[in-house]
Amino acid sequence: MASSVNHTDSVGSVGIVTPQTFHFDEPLTLECNRTLPSFDLIVETYGTLNEDQSNAILICHALSGSHHAAGFHSAEDKKSGWWDNMIGPNKAIDTNRFFVVCVNNIGSCFGSTGPTTINPDRIADGDGDGEEGRAYGPDFPLVTIKDWVKTQAMLSDRLGIEVWHAIVGGSMGGMQALQWAVDYPERIKRCVVIACTPKLSAQNIAFNEVARQSILSDPDFKEGRYLQAGTYPRRGLILARMVGHITYLTDDAMKAKFGRDLKSGKFMYGYDVEFQVESYLRYQGERFSENFDANTYLLMTKALDYFDPTRDYPSYDYSSQDFSSQDCPSESLANSIGDSVKADSSEDELTATLAYSADIDSIEDSNYQELTALKAAFAHTQCQYLIVSFTTDWRFAPERSQEIVDALMATGKPVSYINVDAPHGHDSFLFDIPRYMGAVRGFLNAPFMADNQAKNNQQDSSHQKAGARS
Repeated sequence: MASSVNHTDSVGSVGIVTPQTFHFDEPLTLECNRTLPSFDLIVETYGTLNEDQSNAILICHALSGSHHAAGFHSAEDKKSGWWDNMIGPNKAIDTNRFFVVCVNNIGSCFGSTGPTTINPDRIADGDGDGEEGRAYGPDFPLVTIKDWVKTQAMLSDRLGIEVWHAIVGGSMGGMQALQWAVDYPERIKRCVVIACTPKLSAQNIAFNEVARQSILSDPDFKEGRYLQAGTYPRRGLILARMVGHITYLTDDAMKAKFGRDLKSGKFMYGYDVEFQVESYLRYQGERFSENFDANTYLLMTKALDYFDPTRDYPSYDYSSQDFSSQDCPSESLANSIGDSVKADSSEDELTATLAYSADIDSIEDSNYQELTALKAAFAHTQCQYLIVSFTTDWRFAPERSQEIVDALMATGKPVSYINVDAPHGHDSFLFDIPRYMGAVRGFLNAPFMADNQAKNNQQDSSHQKAGARS
């Protein structure tokens, strides 16, 4: 018999929590132009909603996350929610003060409607043999960050929450928070975006494609119908997770944790596990493959690739604009390089130099257009922002967070930015780092700037009335 743990005595714990299922009968039209006839959302809540519904905070999960962000599911449960160090009594997101909601997104594999849940069309057709035979599998439509935010807004209506005190997310969760600010500007007061990016780089898309191909090329994938076939693409999912996990860590962290240490202390001259880092990656992959669904992994990585809050706000085409009269740093650099090599360079060398300069021009034009598009997307937003990055995160580097900050500042939006020194790479957003936690706590507890302005206006009005009476 498993030993029980008294979770009510755990410091800052929300204790034992029970997930709730919210069913939506109304059809949901997705960005891919397909429609779910109905869908379920699995949700956990912590804390108490106040009378005017003004203390609600929405937590958005990352790729492998779920609705279980804090607390425990039973007395025997030894593993707390994935953000338990952030959410709870007297923690950064204080459940003594706030009503916290975390929802498992559609397309996931933790209870909300997704590839592993039953496809109602197959029930109507009498298709399939048992629950596994009637699962959506590869027939589940591709979803986007925008689709998730749409379902979260529907959940908000069901909960009676008109305006969120804050929406908070790390990594892919931060993308959802940003999309909320763009799509529902009047329904969010504070937006907390952690370890995020305005869109994936080509390198990040490449990592996701390698992970997807690992799954798709597994013979047991069976074109996504492995549940019906009674197989499972375990090897492909293990490889996908190993690739992803490498990008979450830093070289220094891996060196400190594993170095070149050998598991048995000597070379075995074979292809089995020899180095400790190999053992660690295989363990992480094995564990992940036991708890995650392959079709879900494919969907989630595609949602990451598709994310771009500027898609509905096309930037101006600068290709035909004359920049010849403007001070252009890349042009100055090109002239400087050209002058220094023109006297004693061959024609081929000079051509290569000018091509390099043209590349710089192209990069600067692209960056300028991306900034312009972000400004257009953020122009109508109404919330305050906290942007958090981590110095060692190379998956979504601090420079990507700075792009968001630059666009917000250029449009006059209230934004706070902190780049936290942490050794954990992209995974830093999951760690209890005092400066990081303190920034989130301070931002959530600070008065809303519009509220301060209204209070100041009221005080000014009172002073004017008092002056008139005197």
